[in-house]
Amino acid sequence: MGSLQSFFSNHCETSDNHRDPLLKSHYYKVTNKQAIQSIKDFITKQNGFNLTSISEERGEMSVSVSKKRKAFMVITVISVRPFETAIDFSVTTETSVLPMDFGYSKRLVQFMYKELDGILPLLKR
Repeated sequence: MGSLQSFFSNHCETSDNHRDPLLKSHYYKVTNKQAIQSIKDFITKQNGFNLTSISEERGEMSVSVSKKRKAFMVITVISVRPFETAIDFSVTTETSVLPMDFGYSKRLVQFMYKELDGILPLLKR
């Protein structure tokens, strides 16, 4: 049901207890500040990604995506303990006639986690 639901939606969100293992929060062995800086650096190097706002105090970033589809992504960086930081995503795609994105928002989250897992030391998912 979960994968079918994500196919027929225009929104995708990660969480600690998500029933889809691909959408569970990832934890990294870095400080909150290091995670935010790494994400900022990554986003600015991506074509079609535009960092629209950042609140380091709240650990939130907003990103406008204009690739195959237009999307809006909120990245949340949460410091759990010193050198343990969780990163979550909330992605909503703009839809045209149909109110679904055929899994694009989920694929965007998976892309982000794959890239961050290569940049930051992964503790767990």
